[in-house]
Amino acid sequence: MTATCPCGLGRPYAACCGPLHAGAIAETAEALMRSRYSAYVLGDIDYLLATWHAATRPAQIDLGDAAATRWLGLEVKRHAMTGADSAIVEFVARYKVGGAAAVRLHELSHFVREDGRWYYVDGQFPTR
Repeated sequence: MTATCPCGLGRPYAACCGPLHAGAIAETAEALMRSRYSAYVLGDIDYLLATWHAATRPAQIDLGDAAATRWLGLEVKRHAMTGADSAIVEFVARYKVGGAAAVRLHELSHFVREDGRWYYVDGQFPTR
C-alpha cells in the first residue's frame, strides 16, 4: 500500500502504521492510538483486539456497516505520560455513516505498557 496513512501524520502507510499492524511495537501510547484509528479505518478487527488490554478487551468488536462508514480525520489533542508505564491520549475522530451527519468522537484514552508493549485500556468522553 503506497497510500497516505489514515492516522493523519501524512506519511505513507508502509512507513507509518503499516509496520505496527504487521506486529512491530509502538514506541508511544500516541503511536498505538494512531495505529488503532488506522485499524478502524481499514477494518482490522484482529489488530484492535490484539492491542486492547486483556482486562477490558471485549470478546468481539462489531464495526457496524464498515463499508458505509467514511472516516474523516483524526486530531490528537494531547499525549501525556501518567506514570512510568501509563499514559493518556486525548483525541477527536470524525466519521460519517452513509448519508447521515458527521459524528465527532472526543475521547480521553488510557493506555498501559506491559512487557514493552502499549495497550489500550479504556476511554472517557470529556464533557468540554
